[in-house]
Amino acid sequence: MIENYRDYKFTQTENIRYLLQGIILISILGYSFYRSFFGVIILSPLLIFYRKKKRSQLAKNRKWKLNQEFRDGITSLSAAFSSGYSAENAFEEAWKDLKSLYKEDALIMQEFSYMINQIHMNITVEEALMEFADRTGIEDIINFAEIFSTAKRTGGDLTKIIQTTANAISDKMEVKREIITLVTAKKREADIMKAIPPGILFYLQYSSPGFLDPLYGNLFGIIVMTILLGTYLGAYILADRIIAIEV
Repeated sequence: MIENYRDYKFTQTENIRYLLQGIILISILGYSFYRSFFGVIILSPLLIFYRKKKRSQLAKNRKWKLNQEFRDGITSLSAAFSSGYSAENAFEEAWKDLKSLYKEDALIMQEFSYMINQIHMNITVEEALMEFADRTGIEDIINFAEIFSTAKRTGGDLTKIIQTTANAISDKMEVKREIITLVTAKKREADIMKAIPPGILFYLQYSSPGFLDPLYGNLFGIIVMTILLGTYLGAYILADRIIAIEV
């Protein structure tokens, strides 16, 4: 069970990996635009933004993974309700059914297990679901929790409602998956475009030694390269925002 899906905490391995990646990228930029260790030191604050960006990406990926697993979870819940189980027992049957699809350390397995424990502690199913939805911040889970709570309170046909909701979420996720596939291709193109400016500088420095010397080691060159670097970083951020399509 994860306390908050909106925030992501690096594992020790991830912490080292993204720290090294950030240092390498900043070193490349510092050498490309300033050709000095001092330039790398000046750009070192960018490491904070790089790690923040990675943390945001990983949090988003984890939420998408949970959303996919949740679709299977409510399908199992629907089957349990169709078999005549009560709301309190349906989650246990769904958890057993999910064991054939996921390992016990999977996100949906942890969350269902936690909700089952809450139910055993006399917390209502509606409260357990709403608490789960609030922690994840995932629209599909929030909608399901609200629909389930309303149906339970008003005495609606839970089996039919859950089946309808499961089908709606499945259809919605198929559309999301298609959009993500299309956007992923554009992200790859954007990543290539981001690598071109530093690549051009490296190419000129090694293919035409001395050609860029007037831009290094003097005040005029530092000003020009700083302006170019600012333009490059601005274009980098703009490209990320253009392709950051929420699905």
